[in-house]
Amino acid sequence: MNRGSGKLIFALDGIRERRDAENWVRRLFPLVYRFKVGKELFTREGPEVIKAIRGSGGEVFLDLKFHDIPETVARAVEAASGLGVEILNVHASGGKTMMKAAREAALAGSGGRAPRVVAVTVLTSLNQNDLREIGFEIEMEKLVLNLARLAREAGLDGVVASPLEARAIRRELGEDFLIITPGIRSGPGKNDDQKRVATPESALAAGASLIVVGRDIRNAADPVAQAQAIEARISQLGKND
Repeated sequence: MNRGSGKLIFALDGIRERRDAENWVRRLFPLVYRFKVGKELFTREGPEVIKAIRGSGGEVFLDLKFHDIPETVARAVEAASGLGVEILNVHASGGKTMMKAAREAALAGSGGRAPRVVAVTVLTSLNQNDLREIGFEIEMEKLVLNLARLAREAGLDGVVASPLEARAIRRELGEDFLIITPGIRSGPGKNDDQKRVATPESALAAGASLIVVGRDIRNAADPVAQAQAIEARISQLGKND
């Protein structure tokens, strides 16, 4: 397979064992060369799964969403940076001081290539009703923008946000700000636990830098063909710009 655009991150969610993760990397690489490792896989397999992905030529987005007091987050980020991940994330709601500590720790712990640190704004599993339920009266887009501004002020590289807020973030924070969007679905159908979703084309057209796709590929009858189809759609979008 040819090397892909790099805009597609495959989420290794729902994958429990390192050998299964390695199989997915072998199937999709180099068409897909960015892989998201989340809480379940990392908790079961630890740093070894990251070493395996990197050893196969892939890059890792470590999706552990660190959220704690600044010193604790800094120590965790420093440890994660030493693993050679390309991207890692923290929760923006941890505040500016925590995010600054994460940025500094990423630089200190990398031993060379520092990972890009991004802040999770509002999970794509939440909608406006969910915000009200937990006590937020602010509109979703305003809350996401406020958190994105804090991340920028803290020196972070970008944010994780739903595709529905990508356009406003891009307009507000400029072209150099990294926007990673989960909640990607190729077409109408089952959204599972995601509530703020969009197609690959609409997310990228709105300003997303990278899109995260998991179930849409993993549950396909032919996952490789599905990944190729998504890459073709990404490529076509570039031709239409």
